[in-house]
Amino acid sequence: MAFGRLLSLVLIAVTSAACQELGLVKQYEYDERVELSLDGSAIVDINASIPALVALRGATLSVEPEARFDRQEFRRLYEGPGVTVREVSAFRRHGRRFVHVRLDVSDIAQLPRLVPLSWSRYRLDRLDGEYRFVQEVGPAAQLQVGDVGWTGDELIAFRVHLPSRINFHNSPLGVERGNILVWEQTLHDRLAGTPLHMEARMETESILYRTLWLFGGTFMAAMAVLALVIWWVSRKGRSAVPA
Repeated sequence: MAFGRLLSLVLIAVTSAACQELGLVKQYEYDERVELSLDGSAIVDINASIPALVALRGATLSVEPEARFDRQEFRRLYEGPGVTVREVSAFRRHGRRFVHVRLDVSDIAQLPRLVPLSWSRYRLDRLDGEYRFVQEVGPAAQLQVGDVGWTGDELIAFRVHLPSRINFHNSPLGVERGNILVWEQTLHDRLAGTPLHMEARMETESILYRTLWLFGGTFMAAMAVLALVIWWVSRKGRSAVPA
């Protein structure tokens, strides 16, 4: 059993690596993912190369791939009111060090208080019969990082995982599986400060709530049918007993 699980993990890792090598899975120099809740709270995941954090956000970090990695330094970078840093980890790609940071956020409107996220404005508004999410991404810090191996093909991504059915969005890539919207820019355009306007409107009832309601309704209907069958069998059995 343990061997089978290990083999599955190895196959997944090999498949993932192969897909990346063949270009079947996009790789981003900066990838920000907001998993939004209807109350305005969110889980935010950031995967970015350290050179990108320096060039785009002005972070005071060493871009040397062999520099010492200090988790506490990144925790301090992303700490703020209403924000809990849940995870900080590092990995390497194309000779550059990348960092993954996961945040629990009580109110996305307060995210611009964090220096690394201050280039964006986040809003979640209740309109007539729906919610509207807007994120405006402004200028980058435009710091020089020297030769870090960038080829000019690097991409930046902003992703939003919405909790309810999407009525409207302006993502050129459409809705991905899992109710996720993605907006992309080239690293060149992001460094140049090309504005990015992200907008989506969605229903006021979450998909999870609707799924639970449907499941509950189906379960109750099934129990009602079962009770009816038991009653019918019991009644038939009584009528078959001779007086």
